[in-house]
Amino acid sequence: MTTPRPETLAKLTPVLTKRWLSPDAWQIGTYEQLDGYAALRKALKAHPDDLIQLIKDSGLRGRGGAGFPTGLKWGFIPQGDGKPHYLVVNADEGEPGTCKDLPLMTHDPHALVEGVIIASYAIRAARAYIYIRGEAVHAARRLRNAVQEAYDKGYLGRNILRSGYDLELVVHSGAGAYICGEETALLDSLEGFRGQPRLRPPFPATHGLYASPTVVNNVGTIASVPPIVLGGADWWKSMGTEKSSGPMIYSLSGRVANPGQFECSMGVTLRELLELAGGMQPGHNLRFWTPGGSSTPLLAAEHLDVPLDFEGVAAAGSILGTTATQIFSDQDCPVYATYRWLEFYHHESCGKCTPCREGNYWMVRVYRRILAGQGTHEDLDTLLDTCDNILGRSFCGLGDGATSSVTSSLKYFKQDYLDYIEGRTAPKLSEKTLVGAH
Repeated sequence: MTTPRPETLAKLTPVLTKRWLSPDAWQIGTYEQLDGYAALRKALKAHPDDLIQLIKDSGLRGRGGAGFPTGLKWGFIPQGDGKPHYLVVNADEGEPGTCKDLPLMTHDPHALVEGVIIASYAIRAARAYIYIRGEAVHAARRLRNAVQEAYDKGYLGRNILRSGYDLELVVHSGAGAYICGEETALLDSLEGFRGQPRLRPPFPATHGLYASPTVVNNVGTIASVPPIVLGGADWWKSMGTEKSSGPMIYSLSGRVANPGQFECSMGVTLRELLELAGGMQPGHNLRFWTPGGSSTPLLAAEHLDVPLDFEGVAAAGSILGTTATQIFSDQDCPVYATYRWLEFYHHESCGKCTPCREGNYWMVRVYRRILAGQGTHEDLDTLLDTCDNILGRSFCGLGDGATSSVTSSLKYFKQDYLDYIEGRTAPKLSEKTLVGAH
């Protein structure tokens, strides 16, 4: 186990995580002692347009994967249109390896609640929703308790802190469908329909929840709002890089000595994150990893020093995504890892569009053949052709994300595939898995 150097420890910038280890951090009393709801009092004295401009000036970008500028998204909401406005928080964290929002809601739920109130005030919303994954029972319980505490203290409801502003906040538990992490599928689910993505345009900014102007933001995005209101745009931009400002929670899992959440300034490298996590597990050497969850293209050991911000990861051929860094060693098989991810995407496809529904179904069967020692060289061409027919042709990003590990693993680890096909690697799956695979 390695001990982090002082310069590496300096990369840690606890902002969203600063209260996580405080006793009873999830309770409103502790939260109020540690700057809790001070940002709300400040925000309610400002004009909503000034708050939107503050978020624009801070450079805050969405923490849900796409990295879209938050202030710009808020500014898309038409004002004076006579329609109700809604804020919807996407807390449907369900991608393999992604685990930054659930601990935030579990350990510091009031940070999200306060962010919701400020963001709703800025976009002139009188009702807000937090859509949380159904399996996240403990986090949902903490969140609902925090919402009730906020109501009891006058931070939610009518005439908040005597400002004249009213807001109702609802915590809604979904049914555990990964597709509902896509914002329009989430809106359909919230309205009581089957969770399936909508055709765009129109976009949620004008035709979102109940066909009204809606902002959909990730948990980490909204929880970042109170610190920005208190600290200011320049303070937020003092962390991170020029185009990727602020800190980010990086989730390390897999073959590391101390897996967990590490909040660092954006632009930190995997080499530095591994140092903070105590290095690789004994006897393991880094071979491949995901920079932002299973829907992002794999990177290899040669990418240890890529800056983990939106631009740096994109330049390396991947996507920052949800900063879920899954670490695999020389004792792990990229072919088998890709197969397991594909099983997930095949299972979670909503079935609305043919490329995703059929493409993932058949790719899973091709992988089973390869891993059972019955693959052919033509199978590799079939996989690439199938990915080409899914990428950019699916109704939403689920299909695109499913192809990421396939194309990237073939790019960096084609020899591993050939070793299964040509008999140098023993089969990992039995022939029983091939029933119906041909």
